[in-house]
Amino acid sequence: MNQDKMHLINKMFNNETIRTVWDKEEEKYYISVVDIVGALSESKDARKYWNKLKQRLKEEGNETVTNCHQLKLKAQDGKYRLTDVVDIEGMFRIIESVPSKNAEPIKQWLAKLGSERIDEIFDPSLSVQRGIDTYRAKGFDEIWIAKRIKGVQDRKQLTDVWKDGGITEGKEFAILTNQIYKEWSGMTAKQYKDYKGLRKESLRDNMSDIEITLADLGEIATREIAKKNNPKGIKDNIEVAIRGGKIASNARKNLEDELGESIVTKQNNLNYKYMDKKALETK
Repeated sequence: MNQDKMHLINKMFNNETIRTVWDKEEEKYYISVVDIVGALSESKDARKYWNKLKQRLKEEGNETVTNCHQLKLKAQDGKYRLTDVVDIEGMFRIIESVPSKNAEPIKQWLAKLGSERIDEIFDPSLSVQRGIDTYRAKGFDEIWIAKRIKGVQDRKQLTDVWKDGGITEGKEFAILTNQIYKEWSGMTAKQYKDYKGLRKESLRDNMSDIEITLADLGEIATREIAKKNNPKGIKDNIEVAIRGGKIASNARKNLEDELGESIVTKQNNLNYKYMDKKALETK
């Protein structure tokens, strides 16, 4: 399983977080087994409960356990750990092995989860609305959400222009994006994430509304210059990306001159901090 092509979504069941991953290649959900087992068993140690149940199911030759995948999911302490996940069909089979009053409600919840994706194929606006609702649940304000959603659309338009210019590999998209970022922020996307204390989290989801505006401006400017000049290949597109990034850089400089302070900050939207491993080992 390629985790880079998956999207983590936190779903809720009876106010409990169920870590859920959408696999874009397979177009299916994978769900944290320990989260579902915890909701079923109401155990204080859901992980220990699942380990015992998994061992029993293995001894019985249960194929669902054999077909379990492991993905790195974020735990309550903010750290990423390998976690057993199965698809919706496999989860139904596991539920049958746990006697619980919550079994039927969880089955209905899983059935609804599976139908959501089908509904979104026929009406893509449902997917957009789900994204908006997720941002609202995380506490983002409406202005930030509107800019973020528009940024997604602008980004798609830019990548379409790049494709017309012969850019097809993911590595090349990253190179061009980094050129834009370096021009206006002074950092590559990776350096920017490090600056904000991020790891796997989305950089743009942790930007202020001003930072998002500048990131969007750099990409929109790059798109329009590319449409006008029709660059071909990575070398010509890098030159255009630099020019587009400079447009955002000039806007940043003008605003910072007015404010008297930098608008690129370490502020993020995480409710936890990563601890440096070496620092912990010296304590």
